[in-house]
Amino acid sequence: MRDDVAAWFDARTSTADRWPLDLLLTLKGQTRVSVVLPALDEEPTVGRIVEAVHHALGDGAPVSRRLVDELVVIDSGSTDRTAEVARAAGARVVHRDEILPSIPAVLGKGEAMWRSLATTTGDVVVFVDADLQSFTPAYVTGLLGPLLADDAVQLVKAVYERPLVEGSSVVSAGGGRVTELVARPLLNLLWPQLSGIVQPLAGEYAARRSLLERLPFPCGYGVELALLVDTVDLVGLDGLAQVDLGVRVHRHHDERRLGRMAAEITRTALDRLARRGDLVDLGALGDSLTQFDRGATGFSSKEHSVAGLERPPMATIAAYTARTRS
Repeated sequence: MRDDVAAWFDARTSTADRWPLDLLLTLKGQTRVSVVLPALDEEPTVGRIVEAVHHALGDGAPVSRRLVDELVVIDSGSTDRTAEVARAAGARVVHRDEILPSIPAVLGKGEAMWRSLATTTGDVVVFVDADLQSFTPAYVTGLLGPLLADDAVQLVKAVYERPLVEGSSVVSAGGGRVTELVARPLLNLLWPQLSGIVQPLAGEYAARRSLLERLPFPCGYGVELALLVDTVDLVGLDGLAQVDLGVRVHRHHDERRLGRMAAEITRTALDRLARRGDLVDLGALGDSLTQFDRGATGFSSKEHSVAGLERPPMATIAAYTARTRS
């Protein structure tokens, strides 16, 4: 690593056990904390995550132990019992389409995250993926620690080992395929100041609302890389921190979905190069990914859009600013 990145890594990388609940309760003061789970058909796992936060840190905990002020699941149109299970476990569940209804919703995790800003009130927002099988409340406390302890920190990314679990087979650190093949090479080549970020595509992170409302949100798979790159461009490397949460086990995707994810992430990076003037002819890029299946009569193709729809910074949305002024 470059010397400046190594210095940042040493100063801004910590472990979850450095941030015990008693310390955070002391540091919290009047800061409001929102925990948000974007969810689409996550019935098997969302309830356990919500219940853990609710009973350890939220309204289900003793008043003196309540670190989390609101716990919200953004339902992105689930067809299973995700909403019912999450509500029963202690979350406030809001359907994506109910938030900013004058702006038609589209599919995507980034879309749900962007809209969550308009239905939550926390000064700090913690995002947690709803498919986690390894969740503990330390995910939340760990991510909050650097933000509550240091006003200079604006965004905290999770660090963890991501094993690839397939049946009885476990490959240590094999679960970050898009990270290692796409995101990390892009960042090291184009944003080398971010080469010390261990998990750039981590779905668990926390940030100040004052930062999030100034950032554009890609609606799909590019949201994690975009928030990371845009944050370092806006506030500098010292505004970032990362916390080791141990091991993350979650549902894995097949290669075709990973291919679409990789294409959207690449497009997101190229969009940002164009904005800073390093790539002038973005219109010449393709806006779709062709994937192939072999059938009885040969190969057939299917096109997937990677056009990279983004939502503008929430601070530019009149319905949001009107709410925050009232």
